[in-house]
Amino acid sequence: MQRLERMNQAAMGEGLEGGLRPMERMLEIPVSIVPTEAIRAMRIIGESRGWEMGRFEETTLVQRWAIIVPIAKRARVLGLKVLSGEAEGLAIRTWSYVPGSSGRMSFVTFRIPELFDGEKWGEFLLEWARMLPRCPWRWTFMERSVIGYLLPEFRNSRKLFSKEGLDIGSWESSQDY
Repeated sequence: MQRLERMNQAAMGEGLEGGLRPMERMLEIPVSIVPTEAIRAMRIIGESRGWEMGRFEETTLVQRWAIIVPIAKRARVLGLKVLSGEAEGLAIRTWSYVPGSSGRMSFVTFRIPELFDGEKWGEFLLEWARMLPRCPWRWTFMERSVIGYLLPEFRNSRKLFSKEGLDIGSWESSQDY
């Protein structure tokens, strides 16, 4: 009888260890910048707002194409997570890899906590994009040619930034250095 009650509680979400976790969403975007630039921009914003942050490193599985066969490899992931402040739980993970014979493709993944999502998130993303040394959703003709001109990541990047509320028609850098 007790076993049945425990199974019902687990099925209903009751009795979970550690209580309920706050909801969050993940956003993965292909970008034209290198991982260190993405991390630096978030670190500068966090320091200016007084957030306590912590770095982390991981690896992720990526697919590299050799002739016509995909080869699984690992890419080094750099990350930064907000530990306290209004954006507690906000995290960025970023990595680069070479998908073909040459040319680098970079990605950023944001983990956005439910309490930070919405207007605060939109303001943060706009400030983050402006802190970068170049527009994160634009590649040069030469970069696109080397990586693979027709890859869907180029269009997906613009679509995802636009969907998050950024005006992709104009971009201004706020960098002073």
